[in-house]
Amino acid sequence: MAEPRTRRPARPREEVLAVAMAAIAEHGLAKLTMAGLGKQLGMSAGHLLYYFGSKDQLLLETLRWSEDQLGERRRAALGQPGLSAWQRFAAYAQLYLADGPGDPRWILWVEVWGRSPASEEIRQGQLAIEAPWQADLAALIEDGVARGEFRPGPAEERAAQLRAVLDGFSVPLAIGLPGVARESSAAQVRAVAAALLKPAAATTL
Repeated sequence: MAEPRTRRPARPREEVLAVAMAAIAEHGLAKLTMAGLGKQLGMSAGHLLYYFGSKDQLLLETLRWSEDQLGERRRAALGQPGLSAWQRFAAYAQLYLADGPGDPRWILWVEVWGRSPASEEIRQGQLAIEAPWQADLAALIEDGVARGEFRPGPAEERAAQLRAVLDGFSVPLAIGLPGVARESSAAQVRAVAAALLKPAAATTL
């Protein structure tokens, strides 16, 4: 009589997401397949689909996991004592802006954006991931206004405008557009932020 086969325990969800992110960082998103990821984890593609439902959902969950980790860093940076509102914005922008060509977080963001028109679930998940970035920046702007460091104006609106600027500079960086460099992109973000936020007499960087 054959001995019963031992069932391999499922990998912890965080381990699956960490391996997916590492695979994107090393090989790019185009080479990420459920079969290949399952092989790295010692699981079948069917097992992964059982837990995540689809590759789209796996990508969204991987992005959410990555953003949760970055959110901890963002909150720590914004909560540092003794920093001016402008210094806290600079820290926020450094965390937001793509690191450079192939930045796995931003490559994943671009992919999720591309898939969102066909999926209400992905659109809602995307909104939930972006909301803390918007809320933290709006709160920072309100605090800067209260301290007299930023000129008065609608915080939510200006936060959305600045995030659009950061998005606009991050995508060319992440895809490696020729002639695009992080330092110059960061400087241009600061210039736009100064024009939007700083009192008229203090817009020179």
